[in-house]
Amino acid sequence: MICSICPRKCGVLRDAAHTGFCGVGEEPVVSRAAPHFWEEPCISGVRGSGAVFFAGCSLRCVFCQNHDISAGARGKTVTVDRLREIFRELERQGVHNMNLVTGAHFLPAVVKALDPPPGIPVVWNSGGYESVLALKALKGKVQVYLPDMKYMDGALAAELSGAGDYPAVARAAILEMFRQTGPYVLDGDGMLVRGVMIRHLVLPGELDNTFAVLDWIRETFRDGDVLVSLMGQYTPNGVGGPDRPLTQEEYQRAADYMAALGLLEGYTQELSSAESAYTPPFDGTGV
Repeated sequence: MICSICPRKCGVLRDAAHTGFCGVGEEPVVSRAAPHFWEEPCISGVRGSGAVFFAGCSLRCVFCQNHDISAGARGKTVTVDRLREIFRELERQGVHNMNLVTGAHFLPAVVKALDPPPGIPVVWNSGGYESVLALKALKGKVQVYLPDMKYMDGALAAELSGAGDYPAVARAAILEMFRQTGPYVLDGDGMLVRGVMIRHLVLPGELDNTFAVLDWIRETFRDGDVLVSLMGQYTPNGVGGPDRPLTQEEYQRAADYMAALGLLEGYTQELSSAESAYTPPFDGTGV
């Protein structure tokens, strides 16, 4: 496959011997597949979200909590048939949804594995750096989009994620996601069954970037369109990025700004979430 799936369009013939910018070949590499309880309440619920963590990534976020798998092919290579069966096994465990974490670079295989569709909502959990053309292939197969909106500052995106075009790419991607799902829908148990929830991680010392992200969301969407999750779980990893945790004052300023804009539909966090213990072990469970 001459790869042009992600916005980098690296043009590499991805196969067993050659990897793209994402660090992986064509066949899916799965690092963990298990119920996950540390997403937002409307995703994890009481039975957990069926999280399938894929290895590799088209971003180079130096502060990535999942750095062990995002930077390369740590996991087990699986066929489309096996990936489909992994989905079924999770569904039989009673999870609320199928949560596909950073799977964009395996898009052709994922699309095939979702046929026939699971009997529970499919969540596309991503960094937001995706092409509109690729997302169109997911129309009708994904009910919930859970993208990051990391940056409105291209220079900061280039420095911390190696993607100076991130703001424009992510804006277009999120608009396509919303075009597919329409306004968010919660079921009687408060679970998100359709729609878009935009996540933003507040970075230490970068409140202006956070304010700009929140401004864009407010300017782009009406009340009732999308949910917003303002995350304070930045954790220094010794690899790169700010070398200190977010302060309570910084996070409170971000939360106050979000409220002042009237972005009241969504979630804020306790800063106790900024612990490495909330990152699951990528030990091949369920694969």
